[in-house]
Amino acid sequence: MTMCRRWLCVLALLLAVALQPTAGGAVQAAVPPVFLVRIQGGIGPATAAEVKRSLQRAAQEHAQLVVLEMDTPGGLDNAMRDIVQDILASPVPVAGYVAPSGARAASAGTYLLYACHVAAMAPATNLGAATPVEIGMPGTGGGRAPAAPPTGAASAPAEHDDTMAAKRVNDASAYLRSLAQLRGRNAAWAEQAVRESVSLAANEALARKVIDLVATDTADLLRQLDGRELTPGNPGAVAVKLATAGATVVRIEADWRARLLGVISDPGLALILMMIGVYGLLFEFMNPGFIAPGVIGGVALLLALWALQMMPINYAGVGLILLGLAFFAAEAFVPSYGALGLGGVTAFAFGALLLIDSDVPGFGIPLSLIAVLTLISAAFVIGVARMAVKARARPARAGLQRMVGATAEVLEFGGGEGWALVDGERWRITATQPLQPGQQVRVSRAEGLTLHVGPVLGSSSTEASPA
Repeated sequence: MTMCRRWLCVLALLLAVALQPTAGGAVQAAVPPVFLVRIQGGIGPATAAEVKRSLQRAAQEHAQLVVLEMDTPGGLDNAMRDIVQDILASPVPVAGYVAPSGARAASAGTYLLYACHVAAMAPATNLGAATPVEIGMPGTGGGRAPAAPPTGAASAPAEHDDTMAAKRVNDASAYLRSLAQLRGRNAAWAEQAVRESVSLAANEALARKVIDLVATDTADLLRQLDGRELTPGNPGAVAVKLATAGATVVRIEADWRARLLGVISDPGLALILMMIGVYGLLFEFMNPGFIAPGVIGGVALLLALWALQMMPINYAGVGLILLGLAFFAAEAFVPSYGALGLGGVTAFAFGALLLIDSDVPGFGIPLSLIAVLTLISAAFVIGVARMAVKARARPARAGLQRMVGATAEVLEFGGGEGWALVDGERWRITATQPLQPGQQVRVSRAEGLTLHVGPVLGSSSTEASPA
């Protein structure tokens, strides 16, 4: 009996030792993960879609925190507001983190940082310059109105521009100030960042309570956030206590659709795709039956149109580009010796310049790309014009006119008429001089099915002329 008890105690001890790591592993696995989402480059529709997908996935997998690691010069207002709305409605707390060192959260990035539950920056980073820029109307300034209103006939358009600029600035200022009040951050500096385009370094932002903390890297950020209570979603929700010190970090990578959307959303690539599409279709129409140029051109043109419909395009620029491409097509089918082509090159160049406002961070078309595409279009026009000139100077290759200047061999001749062999075919000929069979003659003109010929200088007849 005593032996049985001893064995039971040993088995109980072994079972406890065996179950101890399992229990510890269960506790370890019970700590919710932290999701890390990278925002880099211009903020556009692709960025908004990726952030939305990541926040939804974090909610589904019960993550305790989402870290938006940012390095952005700004971007589109609509995309920025979509991301802000997703952050405010997220059931998972969101921490904005400007990193790595040397990164920035300028313009639209400042709004995102203010919207996050926690705002953090790495050393040697900056934020600010949040003044809105008007999109789609190059040449109009955004920001402050002049000190004194202009007078005279031009005062009405100037006052209209100043009014629109003031509306944009006031709307952006109120928006950023409301985010600052929601998160308990410096609302006065938020308004200054919009109205005066000021910026702050990381340590200055921390001192002025624009951000919550400065962290050297993601691990340091999670250590500082450990134990902090955050309220996700709408105000009034239950606060969540973070346990991020030893949490697993899950980096969210963009899926193929987001990567494709991000690549095509580049304005320069959209312009290149448009040119490939037009030239592919043009080549197919000029040479029916090749198929490949038409297929490639159609796909490229549809992708370009899909990309452009997501961007803040200027319709005047689109109209000029389409007019220029129409002139290119007209030059190919109705040669004007370069007149239509020159007009097309000019219209295309101005349209590309006006297509998207280059002041929008990350969404401008480089001047070098516009210059290269313009030169390619000019080379196309010059090539078509040269081919038209050569084709006009080239002798006819079809019909009776192609016979003019050809050499023939006389088969028989008498009474001013006869037959000759031209390019292996028998033709009726007529001449004002007597000809001999075998003599070489040259066609001077063609009338109906009769060729007018004359002897070739230096040719000899096979028979002597009668005395």
